[in-house]
Amino acid sequence: MRGTLARAGEAIDDCLEVPPWSLAGPELAAALDAAVLVQRKAAALVLGLVGEVDRSGLAREQGATSTAAWLRHRLRMPPGAARAMVADAETLDRGPALLRDAVTSGAVGAEQARVIGRTVATVHDEAGAVAADKATGMLLDWAGQFDPEGLRRLGDRILEHVAPEMAEQAAKRALDRADQRAQRDRHLTLSAAGDGRVRLSGLLDPETGAVLRAALDPLTKPAGQADERTPGQRRHDALAEVCRLTLRLGELPDNGGEAPQIVVTTAFDAAARQLGVGTLDTGDRLGPEAVRRLACDAGVLPAVLGGRGEVLDLGRLRRLFTGATRRALVIRDAGCAFPGCDRPPRWTQAHHIVHWSAGGVSSLDNGVLLCGHHHRAVHHDGWAVRLAADGLPEFIPPPWIDPQRRPRRNVYHRRC
Repeated sequence: MRGTLARAGEAIDDCLEVPPWSLAGPELAAALDAAVLVQRKAAALVLGLVGEVDRSGLAREQGATSTAAWLRHRLRMPPGAARAMVADAETLDRGPALLRDAVTSGAVGAEQARVIGRTVATVHDEAGAVAADKATGMLLDWAGQFDPEGLRRLGDRILEHVAPEMAEQAAKRALDRADQRAQRDRHLTLSAAGDGRVRLSGLLDPETGAVLRAALDPLTKPAGQADERTPGQRRHDALAEVCRLTLRLGELPDNGGEAPQIVVTTAFDAAARQLGVGTLDTGDRLGPEAVRRLACDAGVLPAVLGGRGEVLDLGRLRRLFTGATRRALVIRDAGCAFPGCDRPPRWTQAHHIVHWSAGGVSSLDNGVLLCGHHHRAVHHDGWAVRLAADGLPEFIPPPWIDPQRRPRRNVYHRRC
């Protein structure tokens, strides 16, 4: 076998000498199909060899704790990929002969085989060998048309085709098992990424996933044609807005006897009247622009330190837009005041037109309602805000949007 594989490797080396750009369109497509077929057959050979390594106990003979650990060391593989390779080899070894033949011939890829193997095993447990054989044939036929995800979806309802009399009860049992898995595996993790960012990961049960989607989806649509955020960035910003709204509502339970809030500690240069780098109560550091933006939010208490580290001021209600002032802003702006934005008042933060660090006060004449996305735009993208002669806010775009910097207004909201 080693000699044959060596000759196969030499044949592939010959192919690698041919530059792909030299192939015409139809020839390029045909070469790709042939290369994928070789890749699939090679993968089937690898799985067969891995299966024999596992059955023979070779890995333990050489001192490894498992076949997956042996593969990881010998082939320099990630642990997850090594475990998956062993599992795929076991699936082929225990699965129906039709599936092994399809994988060996290259008609079915490894991921498709994994889905088919799991589905057939489930059908066998639910309805017996005859139904499992029927399911194997149908899934192999479908594999010529569908990718692994499509096969998985079809496999979820395969019993309706091969054992309809058992399908309803089997579906109920499958849903019960899925619900048990969801309840068992649900978790959410917040971990430091090491550079000030926070990594969010986890698994949600279906109900919580639906609730989260319902909360985020209305906030993830692009904010106008100039919104260059990726879908992932829009989901990130939507989650931040949902959390800020919850903090503003003031209905969360106390944390250590105090209402939930964010504390930002920052130095203040009295001569230049400028904020320095800030530190969150989590220990993470923020730049001055982020500190100024957070200081607008009623859920944040800015703790300003002097040159010797003494507390010059701890943010109080007078720095924040609350009570009657907040209600007046809602009546005047009726939502995010940025041109073209339709976010309602409950999704907005009150922004100081003149930053409080520069002497700005929390008054109706110095405030404007902005959603999270446009709050960041005003702080970072060069937009200026002012109140016009009629007392309504207007926005001056940066020169790269409008060289003449003509004022714009939000005409979406109906105002009293």
